[in-house]
Amino acid sequence: QVQLVESGGGLVHAGGSLRLSCAASGRTFSSYGMGWFRQAPGKEREFVATINWSGGITRYADSVKGRFTISRDNAKNTVYLQMNSLKPEDTAVYYCAREAAMHTSSFTWDYWGQGTQVTVSS
Repeated sequence: QVQLVESGGGLVHAGGSLRLSCAASGRTFSSYGMGWFRQAPGKEREFVATINWSGGITRYADSVKGRFTISRDNAKNTVYLQMNSLKPEDTAVYYCAREAAMHTSSFTWDYWGQGTQVTVSS
């Protein structure tokens, strides 16, 4: 069983920055791609960013491209989401997730964290 624990959320003014972390349990973290998603009140969960198992390939939603950066430290079993130039529309619960298959980018996810709240005030 894999556990994903997010942290780093909070309240920030528009234009500010936050860095989210997602710590994973288990010894196979470095073999799986990871992703960040978010869900705003009354909306469906949406994709934010992904990073492949080695950290060499990243993808971003158009809405965050140029402002958010996903990275990982396989030695620490942790994936990060650096969020800059935050906007009120970035307000959501942010979740990390693990790819369902090793060494591939299938965009299917088998483990999810509990989420961390990010609130951006105008």
